[in-house]
Amino acid sequence: MRPRQSPYRKSRAHTAWPVPLLALSLTAASLAGVYSAPASAGPAASGKAAGNSAATCVDSVYGAMTSAQRVGQLFMGGINAATPDPKRIAVLQQYHVGSVFLAGRSTKGTQATKNIVNGLQAKADAVARHRVGLLVSTDQEGGRVQVLSGPGFSTMPSALVQGTWTTTKLRDSAAVWAKQLKAAGVNLNLAPVADVVPAGLGRNNAPIGAYDREFGHTAATVTPHSNAFAAGFAQSGVLATVKHFPGLGNVRGNTDTTANVVDPVTTARSSSLIPFSSAIKAGIPFVMISSATYTKIDAKHQAVFSPTVIQGLLRKTFGFQGVVVSDDIGNAVAVKQVPPGDRAVRFLSAGGNQVLTVEPNLIPAMVKAVQARMAQSPAFSKQVDTSVHRVLTAKQKAGLLHCG
Repeated sequence: MRPRQSPYRKSRAHTAWPVPLLALSLTAASLAGVYSAPASAGPAASGKAAGNSAATCVDSVYGAMTSAQRVGQLFMGGINAATPDPKRIAVLQQYHVGSVFLAGRSTKGTQATKNIVNGLQAKADAVARHRVGLLVSTDQEGGRVQVLSGPGFSTMPSALVQGTWTTTKLRDSAAVWAKQLKAAGVNLNLAPVADVVPAGLGRNNAPIGAYDREFGHTAATVTPHSNAFAAGFAQSGVLATVKHFPGLGNVRGNTDTTANVVDPVTTARSSSLIPFSSAIKAGIPFVMISSATYTKIDAKHQAVFSPTVIQGLLRKTFGFQGVVVSDDIGNAVAVKQVPPGDRAVRFLSAGGNQVLTVEPNLIPAMVKAVQARMAQSPAFSKQVDTSVHRVLTAKQKAGLLHCG
């Protein structure tokens, strides 16, 4: 889906966190307020009353959904950004899929993209006589990873260039880029990249470094710039996603095109995790999980299927409360050995919330496997309920739920 990860020799960047976490952030506390309230709300919406109201809205929508509609919220299916395939759209609609990913490349501009998105939103499920809007995402990072371009869209420089800017300039620029996405109907960006690629590895890092997708080569550079990028998007009312947890900076192969991608370096205390932890403290709403294996964190599972990574490190250690989205587990070579249905079940069982597949034709098998596991396991069904609530909470923040 994106330029991305294989076995790597030894690393130069494996150190315990050398400085206090907040010293590397763009002041996480100052960003938290930007993320906390719904995009459509005023300053008072960050208070307890607004939080209770939002939770009540989510519970109301959840309660009115059918079981099939709830399961559909767990999926994000790929649609070509320039020329959507009606048959794939029909699959998304049939299985009540709650989110779409605009894939490929489009040079048609904001208005043409908005027309496509409007058509997709018109097919979204209605619950209690109100449509539950789709989360519409894309990869708008900059440089060689910018899905949407053309009239109305800026040409974004690579993250490596963005990392040379002041954080103020980057935040202001990101706010403009987010407004452009919003004008095109996109409400979720699968960015920023928070991976730290060591300078000694550089472009030999296939998923990130080869495409200049990193903000820099140290946590001290990446952290404030990934925070600034995300804060600019939050300022303009577009959700952001920090990726690819727990980091693809120390690998050589690309999980999209390579099997058995292994990071033998990163631990739960590596400095390369600081950008992720800082983003979480700042209130980032989405975290994307990598499909590599981290032998010093969980040698037995790829991160996307690892309870140790998702429930342990991300949820318990770092305290993340938002939506955990998978990297592509549709077309990615890294997961080809796992049957599609098992991919979805294993990700959700590990603590993930939203399955991303750039190939929507795999969704029927995935949905049926999830429903079968729900029928067998009350514990899994409870995990599904929690995940649906997390996704709906994100939608509420994006102004996609209608209550009252």
